[in-house]
Amino acid sequence: MSDSQPAPVPDDDVDPRRIRSRNRLLDAAATLLSTGGVEAVTIDAVTKASKVARTTLYRHFQSSSHLLAATFERLLPQVATPVPTSGPLRDQLIELLSRQAALFNDAPLHVTTLAWLSLGPTGPTNEADDRHTSGALRARVVDQYRQPFDAILSSPTAQAELENFDRELALCQLVGPLAFARMTGIRGITHDDCENLVDGFLAAHRRTDDDASNKTNAATPQTSQPPRLSL
Repeated sequence: MSDSQPAPVPDDDVDPRRIRSRNRLLDAAATLLSTGGVEAVTIDAVTKASKVARTTLYRHFQSSSHLLAATFERLLPQVATPVPTSGPLRDQLIELLSRQAALFNDAPLHVTTLAWLSLGPTGPTNEADDRHTSGALRARVVDQYRQPFDAILSSPTAQAELENFDRELALCQLVGPLAFARMTGIRGITHDDCENLVDGFLAAHRRTDDDASNKTNAATPQTSQPPRLSL
């Protein structure tokens, strides 16, 4: 067996064609996903709609899970929620949660993404690489929610008002009801609902006067008093 490697093909002869074929595949998958849901995005349907050969598809995507993850990646709205920088902690959280609720209402594909991720990789195989692909998409979706909340909950204002808590659980407590309500269709989430969710979270995690007193006492060095003598 020869150890020699084939001469590299100039980028100009490869990259444009690869980019075009990948874009055609993703365009076809996106159309199928938007019109027929996850079940419509099959290898056969995508190759037929894109007029790209199956062998070419597998050069870009190792499985249907890879293809779906890349399609979701392309279509997901960019969550660039500006973090409120002033005002009481309660108002900041309500403003941010209301924006997240609007995202669920205005971007149905976001809900479809969460539903697909909750089921894990689809298709006849369940390879570790497929799990890695869906895991990478899941990490991106979670980070989009986590970052603005982390910015608020790690602020000095939040540290002064709240006791120690699990931030991932806090994310579930605040955003979880929005996702459940939208995915099940049980009800729409209003601004008043966001206020109630935030008030419940703050009531559960707000530092009490005893906590603040204990924290102050722990930080204050104690001086020993001489014993009192009784006459």
